[in-house]
Parts: sequence; structure tokens; C-alpha cells
Amino acid sequence: MTAAVERPSVGRLVSPLVEALVADAVRLRIKVSTGALGCRLVDAGATVPGGLEAGRRLTEICLGGLGQVSIVPTVGALGNWPYSIQVGSTEPVIGCLGSQYAGWALAGGEDDPNWFALGSGPGRATAAVETLYEELAYKDDAPGIVLVLEAGAPPPESIVRKVMEATGVAAEAITFIYAPTQSLAGSVQVVGRVLEVALHKVHTLHFPLERVVDGIGIAPLSPPHPDFVQAMGRTNDAIIYGGRVHLHVTGPDDDAENLAKNLPSRSSRDYGAPFAEVFTRFNGDFYAIDGNLFSPAEVVVTAVESGRSFRGGALAPDLVDASFA
Repeated sequence: MTAAVERPSVGRLVSPLVEALVADAVRLRIKVSTGALGCRLVDAGATVPGGLEAGRRLTEICLGGLGQVSIVPTVGALGNWPYSIQVGSTEPVIGCLGSQYAGWALAGGEDDPNWFALGSGPGRATAAVETLYEELAYKDDAPGIVLVLEAGAPPPESIVRKVMEATGVAAEAITFIYAPTQSLAGSVQVVGRVLEVALHKVHTLHFPLERVVDGIGIAPLSPPHPDFVQAMGRTNDAIIYGGRVHLHVTGPDDDAENLAKNLPSRSSRDYGAPFAEVFTRFNGDFYAIDGNLFSPAEVVVTAVESGRSFRGGALAPDLVDASFA
């Protein structure tokens, strides 16, 4: 991808959002503390209640200040679940793939060998250890970073050191925000990946990312569940069977039409059952599941140069109900 003349710094854009989150810790029912080597920890749902608003803010932080996130009433076929999370991005490729995507695998060392989490948020762009950043031609140079972790415990010292080494940022300038998928905030920020999941599928389909100029997505808020597999299943089903995305792209109409045809989740061989069932069928091997399943249920792709729009997929309210009930 050709780099733009000037591109936003997700780390600098997100800093005011992180400080506002910390300042509102008591009101949001989250906890701020100091972790290993002096890093800042924000528990958004592991040992504290957290809540939907904390999750909405986490979603905006994951997007690196390049997204607008709202909790809105659900309309249409998914009316059994009255509220949804709506996500838009002014820079969908950088905001979603360059920041929000949970692409940095962080595993504990000798101090906690069982600790593991996928890191998302703008700190990924400062580390830029994933090959994706070569394609994006993007690397951030913010002096402070934040990473959002889908985890039920804070990162051990070995992880803090790993992040310091990868980013060149001192521990005192690193903020880790963590919440398990089973929590209110954790479930909201995972469902809030509805647009990011679409962008990831666009990338998988080899559609040129530089031709995606804008995007917006919406998915129903899934009820939390104390069991991890059920909680993960519900957040995935919210997108796979209840997510809707509208992308605006440049280029020929035929390309936009093909993207609309191939982008929805129903193109997957594993489509048609709640995700927890699919996960169990593959004996908990996440990577054995067909990657095409991870995409929204319904898409609209508008070719901005002709003004024509193309549709693909459809909502599956029965499967959403089966998962959420």
C-alpha cells in the first residue's frame, strides 16, 4: 500500500481518551493501579464490575481515536435484543487494522507461563512487529502507548518488558487496559469489532485496502456469560449472524459487487451454527475454523465513483436468538 503524505498518529489521538477513562474510573466502576516496572494498569472488568459505557470507551480507545462508537436502539429483525453498538471510522484501515485488530499475541514468560492475551489498540502500531504493518506502510511514534487486552489478569513483568523492548517506550509511559470476554466491558469491546472484522475479511480477500475510504458497522450487544466459551460464542455470533457493515470503496463496480458477494459470513463452510458449537466441534482449535466465518452477516458496498451499491448476505435472527438465550 502506498503511504499517504500525512497519516494520523493513533497513539497521540488516543491519549486524551485514555486520560478521560482514568479520570472517570470511579464513575465507570473500573480500577486504576500501578503494575510491574511502573506501568499503568486499568482493570475494566476482571475484579471490578465495569459496565457498558466502559466497554464503549474501550472500543474507541482500541480504534486509536479514529472511530466514533455509540450504543443505539436495535431496529428490524434483531429486535429481541434492544440495543446495538454502532461503529464508524474516519480512517477505517488504520483505525481498524492498524489499531483495533487484536493481532499481537502476548504470552507470559517464566514468571507466569500460563498468562496469554491478544493485544489490540494503538500500541500495536508503535511496536509494528506484525507483518501487516509492512502492507499498511504505517508505524506510529507516539511517546506513550496503550494496549487493550482480552484478559482476566494484568500482564506479568515479562510481558511488560516485551512491550518495552518492542516499542522503545518506558514502562511508566505504557497503559494496559484489560477485561475478560465474560465481563460487560469486555463483551462490548469485542462486539465493537464489527467493522474491524469486515476490514480484516477485505484484507483476506485481497481487495486493495487503499480503496476502502469509509465504513460503518452495527451489531447487537450480546449478553455476557460466565463461561468463557459461551461468552466468546455470543460475541462472535453478534457479528457473524447479527452484524451489518456498509463500506465505501473506489474502483470499478464489478469489484464492489464481488466484494459484497464474498464478504459476508455465509460464504464460510462453517456457517449455520452458534459459534460455541462450532468451536466445540473443532475441539477448541480456533485456527481449525474456516477463517471466512469471521465476517459480518450482511454487507453493503458502495462504489463511490459510480454511486451504485451492492448487497450481500443476510441477518440470521434465529441464530442470534439461539446464541444469546
